[in-house]
Formats: sequence, C-alpha cells, structure tokens
Amino acid sequence: MTTLLDYCSLVRSKNAGPFTLTFDFVCHDQSAYDRLVATGFLNKNLFATLYGAKLDDILVVNHPLALAVKVSLPRPTVQGDVHDADCYAGQQYAPLMDMEVSREVAEASEPAGTR
Repeated sequence: MTTLLDYCSLVRSKNAGPFTLTFDFVCHDQSAYDRLVATGFLNKNLFATLYGAKLDDILVVNHPLALAVKVSLPRPTVQGDVHDADCYAGQQYAPLMDMEVSREVAEASEPAGTR
C-alpha cells in the first residue's frame, strides 16, 4: 500500500486565519512530486468528501518549485468556536495518512527502468 508518506517528507494541516483550513504536502524530491501530482489523489472531491466543503470553495495549488501541493478550504467550524475540537487545525490531516494513494497513474508516468 502506498501512502502520502511514500511521497512526502512533510504533511501538515493548520489554520490560515480563523475561517480557513490549509494543508501542506511537501514531497521528498522531484520524482516523488511528479508521481504524486500524476496520481490526482489530492483533488477537490477528496477534500469535499472528508471535510464537507463545497467543491467551489476548495483550492488545490501545485507548487513545482517548492515540490509541494497546498490545499485550502473553509474550516468546518470557526476557530475558537465552542464546537471547535482542534483550535489550531493541526490534526486535520490525520484522516489522509492511512489512505492508499493509487500508483497506477504514478507508475505510468515514471521513466522506463525506474520501477
């Protein structure tokens, strides 16, 4: 099973203000970045399903020079609200960590002889 940690040296979530949740996925190297992006795993549908956000409110940005993908969406509850179980949003990435990332697309994009 391939997970995000097979591609990324850093996976984190945090607040981007009291109303926005943001995720950072920083890859090990150029090859890992290219393969992760090629899988299409980090997409709006995934985050809409996991976090109950509307597709139009989710922003997925690939940063090739930083070897990173950033995803931002509205927080499920406003930071500090009485129902906010994670004030700093530092645990919101957890549901993503055990998910299998499909390698079919990633392997197809690897140069011959690297598999």
